[in-house]
Amino acid sequence: MSRDYGISDPTGRLRRVLVLPPDDAFAVADPSVWHYGARPDARRAAAEHRLLVEILMESGAEVVIHDDPLPDLADSVFVFDPVFMTPVGAVLLRMGKSLRRGEEAPLGDRLEQAGVPIVGRLRGPGTVEGGDLLRLDATTVVAGLGFRTDRAGCDELTRILADLGCQLHPFDLPYLGGPSACLHLRSLVSLLAPDLAVAHRALLPVRLWRLLEERYEVVDVPPEELASMGPNVLALAPRRCLVLEGSPRTRDRLRRAGCEVLSYRGDEISHKAEGGPTCLTLPLWREASA
Repeated sequence: MSRDYGISDPTGRLRRVLVLPPDDAFAVADPSVWHYGARPDARRAAAEHRLLVEILMESGAEVVIHDDPLPDLADSVFVFDPVFMTPVGAVLLRMGKSLRRGEEAPLGDRLEQAGVPIVGRLRGPGTVEGGDLLRLDATTVVAGLGFRTDRAGCDELTRILADLGCQLHPFDLPYLGGPSACLHLRSLVSLLAPDLAVAHRALLPVRLWRLLEERYEVVDVPPEELASMGPNVLALAPRRCLVLEGSPRTRDRLRRAGCEVLSYRGDEISHKAEGGPTCLTLPLWREASA
């Protein structure tokens, strides 16, 4: 029997994806509380998100909408973080940013409504956010230990994934912007094909860099394009990717590496709120690469 969920190949063709349109909580978010660059404009944010959804649909993905009211949860638009998708279903995580606690259960309910089983839950007290998790293949996941994901959370997730035949390998992240900033592992690296990655290597842990170098050709993001989320790239299919407007040198390097590069305008939903295309989307099903 075929099914329309499960992620084993992190760069396989994206066939099904969940998003949450920016809602009232996002529109009224206090930048000083949520660490946004500025207050988002509600009308423009909604328009940007609609165009993002159009790109996903035109790429061949079914888009599942999570539109349950989530008052006071401005960051809930970044649906990638509360969940980790496995080949057999979803693991609900426990958010490290305390303001985001409460996103997990409603998202889990929406996944079950969409036919995606919940195969594990982090109970705490440790924390893990999806942005700190990077699947390399069906049995290997790396995690970034920082201000959002801690050792206790990784230990609990390790036990859950072990039962699913998968190993978790944690690596320390740099301090950089400190506790209030959002520096996830996936702020620094994304996978674009079985043999291609994009990364800002200067901030990667040496052991992780060596692991990536063994497996991938790595497109390097220049320092000036880290703030514009140059490393935050969504694979739509092997060597077909979606980027946030604003990192021209990285986009040019991706093209020279053989990628078809699509882009979206995210002045409101991304630049102001510290979340790129991988944060705004939760892939539910990818085809395995040939």
